[in-house]
This record gives sequence, structure tokens and C-alpha cells, in this order.
Amino acid sequence: MDILVIGGGGREHALAWKLAQSPKVKKIYLAPGNAGTAATDWDSRFDNINLSDIQALREWALSNRIELTVVGPEQPLASGIVDEFRAHGLRIFGPTRAAAQLESSKAFAKAFMQRHHIPTADCQIFTDSAVAHDYVAQKGAPIVIKADGLAAGKGVVVAMTLDEAHTAIDQMLQTGAAGILHNEGGACIVIEDYLEGEEASFIVMADGKNVLPLASSQDHKRLLNGDAGPNTGGMGAYSPAPVVTPDVHARVMREIIMPAVRGMEIDGIAYTGFLYAGLMIDANGHPKALEFNCRLGDPETQPIMMRLKTDLVDVLLAATETVGGLDPIELQWDRRTALGVVVAAHGYPSSPRYGDAIRYIPADTSDAVIFQAGTQRSAQGQLQTSGGRVLCVTVLADSVKQAQQRANTLAAGIDFDGRQYRTDIGHRAIKKLVAQPSAGPHLAS
Repeated sequence: MDILVIGGGGREHALAWKLAQSPKVKKIYLAPGNAGTAATDWDSRFDNINLSDIQALREWALSNRIELTVVGPEQPLASGIVDEFRAHGLRIFGPTRAAAQLESSKAFAKAFMQRHHIPTADCQIFTDSAVAHDYVAQKGAPIVIKADGLAAGKGVVVAMTLDEAHTAIDQMLQTGAAGILHNEGGACIVIEDYLEGEEASFIVMADGKNVLPLASSQDHKRLLNGDAGPNTGGMGAYSPAPVVTPDVHARVMREIIMPAVRGMEIDGIAYTGFLYAGLMIDANGHPKALEFNCRLGDPETQPIMMRLKTDLVDVLLAATETVGGLDPIELQWDRRTALGVVVAAHGYPSSPRYGDAIRYIPADTSDAVIFQAGTQRSAQGQLQTSGGRVLCVTVLADSVKQAQQRANTLAAGIDFDGRQYRTDIGHRAIKKLVAQPSAGPHLAS
């Protein structure tokens, strides 16, 4: 069959890479894709199409008899691509526009969590900056400021000082604030209590009724080693995440994931697609939901896809066949650790530089893949940077430490001006395993 993947980042490259391993696949088209997913003489499995308008994509999918579409990024979901495709009889995996409000509106998501008793941080919602400033002054820091609308993964400020909090309020409540797509009704922010603990990513697939958890993962948001520097879209990730113990896994499913899927059904909005719960897990193993995303995480997707042994096409077909189609599916995972290191452009995240020539990328192997994200070809055929996060070096190894060392070695060999990457991805897991050397790998999640 021919498959369409919407998006052009490292997440979509990893999805396409995994889908292409299925014997059921003839061709995978990506809209818009990147240089790593473009058709070449030596690899004709992939092809990019330069379309972004939903109606144009729908017409193209109909004309080209696309049998399955998978949506990567949040913007098409929030704009209703799933509704549009389904209305014309096209098979597509993702949440409807109404269901995607779990990500596209932080205010909607917090009200939903409170209504369905999903553990999360206490919060207040504001549209008036003066009232928001007064509230923060009373609460003190640290405190968390979130833009209500989509912000490409950068609409959250964990303010450790009052000055940072006040600055974030002013920036996010500005009309036309950089990178923030305000929802109908204008600028709005959510201010919530700061939670202590360790973050983890918990991603599942849902068919409207049943839920199939993917492998646990943990990403690293800060730009610099030691979790220092500004927040980014993600500088690396690994799977599995030791913080998600069997007990934590069970609690997340029981207290967060299942109430979310059932709550959507109760509210008349059946949830289908990937559902990502960003978690904060406290010292006692109690998880709370920081946020919901209606898609796979990036860069969590890259290590998760490296570990997945089950044919992803079979899973997606089951999920889109009928409500409850995921019920008999069991996923098989590679026992090894997968770890991805993002190699970013000069100036990322505030002002990434585009157009730098990428002179060398190590060749892929069976246990190491360089997923491309912010890449393009010049008119002369030169591979160049075209985004903030350029590549994700993703490897499989028998331990987190070995995976970290191998990924760092490969990242060091990548050659373009101004490249930057962290060398401590996976440090939390390494510390845990050193502290508990007898603990075996947690494979269930």
C-alpha cells in the first residue's frame, strides 16, 4: 500500500523509517518531509510532496489512492485534518479537531483534567495581564506560565524567579506573540503551581475505546548539559525510562490515561490517535499530568521507533479499522536501550541559523540511525541546515551508558558549522542504575 505521513521533522522521518520496514508498504509519501525522506536513486521507498493545505492534501490523497495517513505535528490536527479526511472516506490515524483541544488549548485541557479528576497541578486561567501579575506576586516563584494556544513546544516557561514569571506573562499575553497561535477569544495563559519531581513521557495509541501503551521514554528539554540553559523542543531522549517503574506504569494507566480516554468518550469526543501525557513523578512515585499532547513526542519518537519490533502498519490498520480494533494487539520491544542525541543548529533555540552546509553524516547501521529533521538540499544538491533541530543520532545498546557513549561518538563526527548537542542525554537513568546496580531493565513500559 501507499502511505502518507504528514510532517517534516525527525518524528516523521522516524515514523516513515519504521513504516517502510513493513512488507505491506510500497511507497511512503511525506508532506513536506525533509532531505532525509526525499526520493533518491538508491532509495525509492520515500518521496516528498510540497503540500500543506488540508483540502489540497485531501484531494492529493484521493487522487493517489492513499490507503493510510498518519499525522505527525499538532497544527494539522488542531486545524481538523482528521475530520476532513474521514469525511471523504480516507483512513487516517489521529484525533479529531475537537479531541485535539487537549493540546491546542491548555485552558481546555486543565478544565478537562479537573472535571475528570485526573491528578495535575492547581492552576488559574488569565486573559488580563494586570490580574495575572498580581496573582504571581501573591503566589511567588517558582511557578509555571503556559500559553493557551499552540506554540511549537515552546509555550511553557518554568519561572524560577518572579522576574521570569512577569516577563513570560507580558510576552504570552501580547497579541501576535512570537511563536504562539492564540485561540479564538484572544490571548490567554494558564498559571499553575510548580511541581517537584522527575519528568517522563508516557505515550499511548487509542482507537476511541482501547489504549495501547508504547515504551516509556524521557526527554531532555534544556539546551545545555546538566539541564541548564533555555528550554527547547527537546535535545535528546531515551527509552525505556527507569523512573517509570511497573508500579508507576500501572498508576499512570489507572489514574491518568484511562480517565482521559474515558473522559473524552463521556464528553462526546471519542479519542483516536497518539496521546502523550507529560508526567511529573514525585519522590514517592506519584504521577501527575503536566500536559497532554495529541501526537508522538519529538525526540521521543526516534528511540521508541528504534525499539519497536512489531509491524507498525498492522497496528495502525487495527487502530483505524473499527472502534476497539487495538484490543488484541500486543507490542514487542527490543530489550536494549535506545537513546537519541539531537544535533542542533547554531543559535538554537532563540535564533537558529539556516543554510550551513552539512559536510558529513555517519552512515546508518542496524543499531544506529541518523534521523533528519531540519535539513534540505540546495539547488546544487548540497545538504544544508533548514531548522533549529537538524538531526537526531539514535542508537541501540545494551545499557544507557553504552548508548550514550555510542551516540556521542557519532554526533561528534557530524560536520557542519555551529553544531551543538548535549553529551549527557540519559544522565538520570545512569545515576539511577549506579545507585541501584542490582535493578534489571524495566521492559513492560
